[in-house]
Amino acid sequence: MSTIAGDEGNAEQIAYWNGPGGAHWVNRQEVWDLVLAPITAATLARAAVKRGERVVDIGCGCGATTIELARLVGPTGRVLGIDVSATMLARAAERVAPGAPVELVCADATSYPFAHGTFDLLFSRFGVMFFAEPARAFLNLRTALKEGGRLLFVAFRAAKENPWMMVPLRAALEHVPRLPELGPEDPGAFAFASEERVRRILGAAGFGAIGLEPFDLELDIAAGRGLDAAVASALEVGATSRAIDGKPPEVRSAVAASIRRALAPYARVAEVRLAAALWFVSATSP
Repeated sequence: MSTIAGDEGNAEQIAYWNGPGGAHWVNRQEVWDLVLAPITAATLARAAVKRGERVVDIGCGCGATTIELARLVGPTGRVLGIDVSATMLARAAERVAPGAPVELVCADATSYPFAHGTFDLLFSRFGVMFFAEPARAFLNLRTALKEGGRLLFVAFRAAKENPWMMVPLRAALEHVPRLPELGPEDPGAFAFASEERVRRILGAAGFGAIGLEPFDLELDIAAGRGLDAAVASALEVGATSRAIDGKPPEVRSAVAASIRRALAPYARVAEVRLAAALWFVSATSP
């Protein structure tokens, strides 16, 4: 795994994903792979990956999508997994099978010097919403694509359409201050909620045939392991984890109790299912 310095504008995100953000995801990697498996499968299906193709996995994290992409491209293909989090990439490196057609690089896709015109597909599962200058990042990413190459990523729609994240967060806010308000174009989980903004960013980066497909589903945030597991996942990942970072044990315990009460109505035996709303975004490089 190689390491390259990140873009200065993304310094805050790089620090977070190499600090508490990355650590939380590594700690809960197995569970979140299960939680997000339906999204992973649906995104890969839309990507229509072929044997022998060369793919960039943007924001590859702990490697779940990278491993699946490598399986699909086979030994004659190649997958470049790129992420700013050395913490998460170290976990990905542990999981990638010896001899798999995978290269992992710790770098910022905004400034990484991709080999021009060598890839068939830019792919991402929730890895593209955190750029300070997304149009510049996508312009750089497009240089990696062959003529006619494809882009396919999945991102969240609006916060209010994603109770799986907002129900735990609202419960946590009974005990901790609100996080700083993010503007609609600030980096974050919901930065690509606006269809108009996504089209504007990709158009400015030179992509064509831009398409957005809404996709709705329920996520079992317990991964089939019951209400306690759902509470643990809510505490460890996303806005709720940011809100309680650094808080004393008694506050965290109070937050956990409130989250448990908020999630209990959604519990069905071992599952805790809440709604999620996504965009599948596709485009091509002319």
